[in-house]
This record gives sequence, structure tokens and C-alpha cells, in this order.
Amino acid sequence: MSGGWKSVDGSLNCGYSSFRGKRASMEDFYDIKSSKIDDKQISLFGIFDGHGGSRAAEYLKEHLFDNLMKHPEFMKDTKLAISETYRKTDSEFSDAERNSHRDDGSTASTAVLVGDHLYVANVGDSRAVISKAGKAIALSEDHKPNRSDERKRIESAGGIVMWAGTWRVGGVLAMPRAFGNRLLKQFVIAEPEIQEQEINDELEFLIIASDGLWDVVPFPDFGQEGNYGDSLRANADYNSKETLDVFP
Repeated sequence: MSGGWKSVDGSLNCGYSSFRGKRASMEDFYDIKSSKIDDKQISLFGIFDGHGGSRAAEYLKEHLFDNLMKHPEFMKDTKLAISETYRKTDSEFSDAERNSHRDDGSTASTAVLVGDHLYVANVGDSRAVISKAGKAIALSEDHKPNRSDERKRIESAGGIVMWAGTWRVGGVLAMPRAFGNRLLKQFVIAEPEIQEQEINDELEFLIIASDGLWDVVPFPDFGQEGNYGDSLRANADYNSKETLDVFP
């Protein structure tokens, strides 16, 4: 599935693409929302890469941005609102799934545009990259269990990080931060890392994508190879598995 979106005032364009790949079912979702609050244009974009099932990623698509826009500090302290909303939504999903025999989880990489300020938040190994004055800049760092700060946090909480084909929390999950994953919740958190950027003429575009893309397309090459095609929709198709291209 692919397509395009344009803000009401025409100042922002977005292309998106999603396809299932080799798996029997689709576990990944994206969301795009736009609103006007206190006379400021608000745009929200997110990629949710599910694992162990689709329920966590689908829950994020249905609830995360709605919860965020309802946060009382959303316009005054956007970073605080994002952080608290991530944790709240994770807790609500865990409560909703408490009687489930499954233990779904999901990454979240989101971009929130409030006026001329961009807030990029990340949990897991999806990634956001901007092109600024022709240079690709990562606005998120993948959460991997063997990242020194993550490993220290997990071990301090009584968990272990071990190699099982790749580095895993408890030998099970290949990421130390995620929504869901109730059985590992003591160690696997949904606390986002947040970067803030001021929007100006140097910022050319933003790409948010799951690891299905970044594992095969190194981000320094991305601006050169994938983002100056004939249309946003063509760009998003080129950049799939699960991708949002946002052009201010």
C-alpha cells in the first residue's frame, strides 16, 4: 500500500509505502494525523514495526497520537508530553492485553511537527533521518541490547543480555526498548529518546522507516539515491518496507 498526503495549507507533503514482505501476516503500521491547535498547524507521523504479532503496532496506530494530542502539556512542553504519552500508551496496551496468551510488541518512530519545531521520538530500531543542506543526519539511535547504556540499565534491573544469533534481552528479544512485551517489561521499556529540530530552509526532508529498509539502505546514501524522484508516492515505493517521506 502506498500513497501521498498534503497538508491543508499546502506547506507539507508526505509519501508513504507499506508492504508485507515474506511473512504470512503484516505486523507493521503507520499513522499520519494533522490538526490545528491554538492557531498552530500540528502534523504527526509514525512508523510502528510489530514483532510477535500485529496487536501492539495496531494499538499504537489507533491510540498513540490521539493520546498525545489530548495531553494537557502538549503545546507547552511537547517533549514532556511525548515522553509521558509513550509510557501511558504502553501501560494501557499492557492492561488491555493482560489476559492474552500472546506477548506482542512494537517499535515506534514518530515525528511531531508543531509550528516550526520538529520533535522526533524513538523506541526500538526503526529510524528517522533528515536531509539538511544536502547532508543526511540521523535523528535517532537504534536501541540494541548490547548498547552500553542499555546493557547497563537491563543488568541493573536484574536482567541479562546474551547472544542468541544476535544480542537479545534474556536471550529472547533483540531490542531493549519496545511497546508491549509484557513478560519482559521489567527490562524492556517504552521510554523514548527525543530529538528536537527547528524547521528552516536547510531542512529538505525527513524519512521515517523500519529496520527492513535501513538494514539494506545505509542512510548516508539515502538522500542521493531515493528521494528526488518524480513524485512522493514513487519515492515511498522505492523506500519500502515501511516508510514515510515528509517534505516541508
